[in-house]
Amino acid sequence: MATERPHLAVIGAGPAGLAASLAAAAHGVRVTLIDSAAGAGGQFYRRPPAGLGARHPEALHHGWRTWRRLGDALAARVEAGTIRHLADHHVWCVEPVERVEPVELVVHALLGPLQEEPVTVCADAVLLATGGYEKVLPFPGWTLPGVVTAGGAQAMLKGGLVVPGQRAVVAGTGPLLLPVATGLAAAGVEVAALVESADPKAFLRRPLALAAQPGKVAEGVRYGAQLLRHHVKLLPRHTVVAAHGEQRLDAVTVAALDTHGRVGPGTERRIACDTLAVGHGMLAHIDLAESLGCRIDGLNVAVDEEQRTDVPGVWAAGETTGIGGAALSLAEGHIAGRSAAARLTGTRPDPHTWARAARSRRRAREFFAALDTVYAPPAHWTEQVTDDTVVCRCEEVTAGAVRNAADELGAGDVRTVKLLTRAGMGWCQGRMCEPAVAGLTGCEQTPARRLLARPVPLGVLARAGDPEND
Repeated sequence: MATERPHLAVIGAGPAGLAASLAAAAHGVRVTLIDSAAGAGGQFYRRPPAGLGARHPEALHHGWRTWRRLGDALAARVEAGTIRHLADHHVWCVEPVERVEPVELVVHALLGPLQEEPVTVCADAVLLATGGYEKVLPFPGWTLPGVVTAGGAQAMLKGGLVVPGQRAVVAGTGPLLLPVATGLAAAGVEVAALVESADPKAFLRRPLALAAQPGKVAEGVRYGAQLLRHHVKLLPRHTVVAAHGEQRLDAVTVAALDTHGRVGPGTERRIACDTLAVGHGMLAHIDLAESLGCRIDGLNVAVDEEQRTDVPGVWAAGETTGIGGAALSLAEGHIAGRSAAARLTGTRPDPHTWARAARSRRRAREFFAALDTVYAPPAHWTEQVTDDTVVCRCEEVTAGAVRNAADELGAGDVRTVKLLTRAGMGWCQGRMCEPAVAGLTGCEQTPARRLLARPVPLGVLARAGDPEND
């Protein structure tokens, strides 16, 4: 079905998408906000549905006041008709149609949980705020029931008021581990250990970045106090080397890391648990940007000071331009929305408001650049991955097969490994296993250049090419 053509289509209703939509709408632009979730907010502002009757949903958030402000503003804009919110819409492609100047952009989405009903949104400009997803590196036993991603455990708690088990270990690296561990502990889970491969002392060598973000420092102190209150054992410079169990997880083995990122001999310890929440950072969702031909810088969408990509009519903001947390996403979204509104209406943004948002963006970027140097997976994590460890879960490809493709068959890049082993050919199209394949083979992880952002029924593809459906 075709919908009324808006001036700006914003894809993603997390912090960046919300800020962009509100900023653009406030400056005379009609906005269609498109998101795959049933409600706005993204992962950061995920909330339980009203039917669960949560009496204090704010207890699961440290940014609840910001969410209330954004949520109320969105509701007011939707009621006024200046923003149209399309929830449960899964965007699979954005294509430019060069009919007249300026270029028209067509957003293709699938509606509903079964993702079978096609929806088309035409816009003068598109803003990509598609967020990021977790990076999880394999280890023996990581496919056992009871092993979940750190973000998955948080989503269960925030969105469903359920916990994944009774006794948990939270492990990996990155700032996400702190709210996951404290959230599970506050919900009644016995968190046996928080296993962090980074060294917290490394933060002390970056005083300028810390001084520029006192709020983040205070937030970290609060998390530390909560860990102490719930008697969570912190194991810095440690890593999970194996998960154990027959039908499901019943224990994990952790070990200390030396200064080179290798497991120290004789430092292994076994911890009984029924849940392992593990994550090794985040990666940007860049599929739509890739299909549009936007320039990619490393594994992030490249943008200018106005959050514009190098494709006319396309802006990007939030985690898709680089992982940096909610505060950075809000700043980038506001800048992108103001920029898009100015370009579409031929006006100029207020310089004082623009400068304030740009200053917030710069400080947040500097802070997270410092975090990136601290939070990194162990340098030699591949040494703990046995040849029989499954790397690609979709196609059940083992680490041994991946290594053989490089060592014996001469594969020199991730794509060739994929062709030789089928690693990355499954449902997730390599989003989960690609970092592991790159690490095991020593190949550079490069953008995949996927034509479609998600699986699409053939019938939908056929109808998308029919002029009568444009």
